[in-house]
Amino acid sequence: MKSILHESQIFGPISQFSQYVGKETLLIEKNESYQKRSFRNRYSILTSNGPVTLSIPLKKGKNAGTAITDVRISYDENWVDKHLHCIRSAYGKSPYFEFYYYDVEKILKKKHSYLFLLNMDTLHFAIKKLKLQLTVEYTHSYQKDYFNISDLRNIEWNLYQTTIKYTQVWEEKFNFTPNLSILDVLFCAGPESTSVLTKINAANNLIILK
Repeated sequence: MKSILHESQIFGPISQFSQYVGKETLLIEKNESYQKRSFRNRYSILTSNGPVTLSIPLKKGKNAGTAITDVRISYDENWVDKHLHCIRSAYGKSPYFEFYYYDVEKILKKKHSYLFLLNMDTLHFAIKKLKLQLTVEYTHSYQKDYFNISDLRNIEWNLYQTTIKYTQVWEEKFNFTPNLSILDVLFCAGPESTSVLTKINAANNLIILK
């Protein structure tokens, strides 16, 4: 199968990006309802204090059940600067910080009104930097089942493990931490990131279960 399907995410996890290897089309679920406690508005990085999960705050209200394209981001608190400070602290000493940080900063400082648009901006950023030959498309309606496509919607990526390693900034302090945000491998491995994803895919693509 040359196509893959999953929900929109903010700086998605490395394990998910590894599934892009060998695919031609990425189909993003545009017709789902928002779900709490997911990678739709959360991403994890490795800091000097260990793994940290950063969340995008949403406008108050019952977001659960709201169409994903209608979920609005809240800027009542200055979370953009807090996220950027945390990313700088975590990866400022990484070998490829200068190559990616300012693009990340530019994306977050756009202050997108809608979560879906922010997620897609971060997705296109990562695909471009990884130089993946992947066409991004969107669902036209919600379908429970798909055929001839790798349906990876709502996978619990935090349970995904890999034996493939790369050098992380805080590895000596915390040992290797797998399956962080795609930002981690980009800052730490730079142009070798796609090679890392390819190895993860080859080693683990048979153990992903729904």
